[in-house]
Amino acid sequence: MESVSSAALPLFLGGLLLLTGTHSTFISVPPVLHGVRGRPLLLPVKYNFTTANVDIQGDWKLQDTMLVVFRNHNVISNPSMEHRHTFLPPNASLLINVLEDKAEGQYKVDIRLKFADRPDFIEESRVVRVIVNVPVSKPNIHMSPVSPVVEDTDNVTLTCSVENGSHVQYRWFRDGVPVGAGDRYSFSGDNGKFVISPVRKEDIGDYVCQVSNHISEERSRPVPLSVFYGPYNLEVSSQQGLRTGEVFTINPGELVLFDCHADSNPPNTCVWISKSCNSTKVVMKGPRLEVMSEKLAHAEEYVCRAFNNVTRKQDETQFTLVVASLGTGKAKHLQTGSSVSPLAVITISCLIIIACMLLILFRRSCRPHRVIMDMYNRNHKPLMDQKRTHLSGHEDATEDFGIYEFVTIPGKSDSTRASSKSLSGLNSVQDLHATIYDVIRHIPETPTQGLMK
Repeated sequence: MESVSSAALPLFLGGLLLLTGTHSTFISVPPVLHGVRGRPLLLPVKYNFTTANVDIQGDWKLQDTMLVVFRNHNVISNPSMEHRHTFLPPNASLLINVLEDKAEGQYKVDIRLKFADRPDFIEESRVVRVIVNVPVSKPNIHMSPVSPVVEDTDNVTLTCSVENGSHVQYRWFRDGVPVGAGDRYSFSGDNGKFVISPVRKEDIGDYVCQVSNHISEERSRPVPLSVFYGPYNLEVSSQQGLRTGEVFTINPGELVLFDCHADSNPPNTCVWISKSCNSTKVVMKGPRLEVMSEKLAHAEEYVCRAFNNVTRKQDETQFTLVVASLGTGKAKHLQTGSSVSPLAVITISCLIIIACMLLILFRRSCRPHRVIMDMYNRNHKPLMDQKRTHLSGHEDATEDFGIYEFVTIPGKSDSTRASSKSLSGLNSVQDLHATIYDVIRHIPETPTQGLMK
């Protein structure tokens, strides 16, 4: 039963090939193989059929040079290349013992199959491309020109090279970011050469070349590119005065310093120009201008002109200087962003002072009531406490001195308990209704004399 099946399989495959018109199902070979120089490399051939009862014949060629010829287990090798290869039939795979540069190329394998149930041979051919790789060494960058270049005028060429390496691929980076093709950028076929034409300020940075192949990768050291450019973003600034747009306002008699600065390489040469009364004159050279306001008219125009001696470019900016008394306006302007204004502080302070004054007046106005209550309490003490010996009845009247309100002493029922000290001299009940003013009139004008008696 098994013998019938094994005999029927080649017949079935042969019929299938006749119907489809292709032989691609019998062997499989990779189209490209990468190897490392000095190491072995196997060129594998995979059979997609059972080798039993099949006559297998074939050969390997490198370009047009025959390497081996085999039939089943018999092998005939090229004597000049026998030591370079190992071949173990009926497996058709070829082993290259040591890869050399000359081993690189296209290898072709031809297979002829003779099945027992078919009178003719089935032929298969495959081509394998062998690539011999050499590990890349650390690359170097050569920049031309070496000296700094001028923007919009000069071109820069960067060339990347390696001492060792095969099938090298190149990539360029500026400050860690890959550099691609652009309007001003061009590359050679393998990207080993990079040209910037013309160079500009944005090309400034550190350039790195990366080299790689299928077995290794290396990067060069950074190479800086310096570019002369500018001036850009010219501006005048000052720490004194009050600025509104392009107008500076300063106090009379104030010394004001102006600084003129721009983005430029190398630094600019600055010239200060004064415009007044339809006349123009150079007042100072250098990045800083000193102005004494007392020597100015009410308003005067100034120009800062910056010039780059290398790029031969220049730029200028104009401003107006006004002499006027800023007063508190400047302080108010500087405190615009403050959360509490000076007016609010003054208002709060005034309210606090008024509140304190009202509190003091209130405390003073309430003091007579407290004195009267003390007198009332003394008048209601037991008579035995009030009959203590004293000289005049007014010896301690100095304690009651002050400003009093006009009030009446309580009613008749309480009159009999009145103190002889405070009510002495009253002859009738009717007098109990006298005011405090009447009582005070009986106090001696000079209390100290009463105490001396």
